[in-house]
Amino acid sequence: MPLRRDVPTAAGLALGAAADLLLADPARRHPVAGFGSLAAALERRVWRDARPAGAAHALVLVAGAAGLGAAADRATAGRPVLRTAAVAATTWTVLGGTSLGRAAAAMAGALEAGDLPGARALLPALAGRDPASLDTGELARATVESVAENTSDAAVAPLVWGALAGLPGLLGYRAVNTLDAMVGHRSPRYARFGWAAARADDVANWLPARLTAALTVAVAPLAGGSPREALRTWWRDGAAHPSPNAGRCEAAAAGALGLRLGGRNVYGSRVEDRPVLGDGRAPESSDVGRAVRLSRAVWLAAAALAVASRAARRG
Repeated sequence: MPLRRDVPTAAGLALGAAADLLLADPARRHPVAGFGSLAAALERRVWRDARPAGAAHALVLVAGAAGLGAAADRATAGRPVLRTAAVAATTWTVLGGTSLGRAAAAMAGALEAGDLPGARALLPALAGRDPASLDTGELARATVESVAENTSDAAVAPLVWGALAGLPGLLGYRAVNTLDAMVGHRSPRYARFGWAAARADDVANWLPARLTAALTVAVAPLAGGSPREALRTWWRDGAAHPSPNAGRCEAAAAGALGLRLGGRNVYGSRVEDRPVLGDGRAPESSDVGRAVRLSRAVWLAAAALAVASRAARRG
C-alpha cells in the first residue's frame, strides 16, 4: 500500500490548529505583522491612484508569499519530520481563531461590566466601524458580526487553503487577506489602488465562506442554536449583504443564534445601511459569548475536515 504523501502536511495542520487553540497568535514579532510592514513600505514606493499599480503591488506580494511557501515545500520534500514542523509553524502563524475569540471575550467582559468607554476602545481590534456613538446593543451587534465574518477569514479559510495547497496555500492566502485588510477598503486613497486586493480576497474566500456557513448549520446546537434556522437564514438572507462572502457567514450565525443582524454602520465619514439578516431579536452583551462558542466549534470542525482531507490524498 503506497505511503500517503500528505500525512506530514495533515499532521502539521493538526498541530498548528492545536497550537492556535492553546496559545493564540505569537505574542511578539508576528510574521504577519512583518509582512504588513513590507507591504506598507512597497506601497509607499509604488502607490498610484490606478488599478494597474494596485494589481502589481498585490501580485508581487502574494506571489512572493506563495513562492516562499513553495520553496519551503520543496526543501522539506521527502523529509516528513521537517515538513510536519514547517506546516505546523506556518499554520499556527496564519490562524487567528483563538485571538478572535479572546478579543470578542474581552468586549463581552467590558459590556457586562457596563464599561462603555472601555468597550468602545476595544472595538477597533474587531471591526472598522466608528465606535464613538455606539451603545451597548450596537457594540454587541458589531462584535457578533465581526466574529461571524472573521471565523471564515481568520480561521476557516487558512485551513481550507492549507488543505488544498499546503505551505504555498497557507502563506498565499494570508498574504491576500492581509492586503485586503490594508488596502482593500473603500476610501479615496484605495478605491482604485486596492481594487485588485479586494477582488482577490473575494475569490480566495468564496469557498471558505460557504463552508463556514455550512459548518455553522452543522454545529449550531453546540452553541444552543438552531440548525434549521441557520440554514433557512443563510439561504434567504446571505446574498443580500454587500459582501459576496461575509453575508453568508453572518446570516447563518444570525439564524443559528436567533438574532437579527445588519443595520446602519458608520465608517468615519462613510455610512452604510446594511440589510437585515435574520428574524430574531437584536444582539445583547450576553450573545457575544454564544457567538464565540459557535465560532470555535466551526473552525475546529474545519480543522478536522482539513486534516482528514489532506491525509486522504495519496502519493
